[in-house]
Amino acid sequence: MNDQLNCYFVTVSFAFTFKSFIMFLTLNHQKLVIYTFSKTFTLECYKLTKAFPADEKFGMISQIRRAALSFHLNIAEGSSRKSETERKRYYEIARGSVIEIDAALDVAKDIKYLSNYDLTKLGESMIKCFKLLSGLLESKASH
Repeated sequence: MNDQLNCYFVTVSFAFTFKSFIMFLTLNHQKLVIYTFSKTFTLECYKLTKAFPADEKFGMISQIRRAALSFHLNIAEGSSRKSETERKRYYEIARGSVIEIDAALDVAKDIKYLSNYDLTKLGESMIKCFKLLSGLLESKASH
């Protein structure tokens, strides 16, 4: 047991010596096409909210970022579930997060937070994620 523990700590400390971060686990979620797209979408949401007014730090910025990260993390966690019902539930929650972001951006547009930001990449990313996730849910429902 101690040898396993020592090996783990050596591996961890070795991995942290690199300049770029290394994922420690290689799991099924990383093989999903939606996972790559959800990561891109999450990063786009973070970039977008940097342009929001500072007084939205604990409001809209926080809400959009939490929903974006929740979307990405629910894809990862859902794919690790053994039960089809559980997996589908995580994917449904992830899809709800995309809808939440869309609704928040609709409000942000109306209060002119988005007037100086090109939403093309974010919009395309959101649509792609929504379609992929909906397709994944439909394929799971047909089994």
